[in-house]
Amino acid sequence: MSVKYELEVREVEKPVKVPDEVKDRLKGLSPKLVSKMKKEVVDCPVLGREVPFLQCYFCPNFVRRVKGVVHCKGLPLQQ
Repeated sequence: MSVKYELEVREVEKPVKVPDEVKDRLKGLSPKLVSKMKKEVVDCPVLGREVPFLQCYFCPNFVRRVKGVVHCKGLPLQQ
């Protein structure tokens, strides 16, 4: 897998609103883990804005997260 971007995961004080389509996929995860991840954001180079880490995690461009760094394919997203 080729990685085009390496994005730093940043923590914010208040939880970030997560899109509804992502909320449906969170059913099997630990509530404690989800609440921690709701306070994490990344600067998405594909969308050109700051997004919650949970949205990034379920993106088709997501490859892996290692030590606070997200590896992203950087391919255009289909709407």
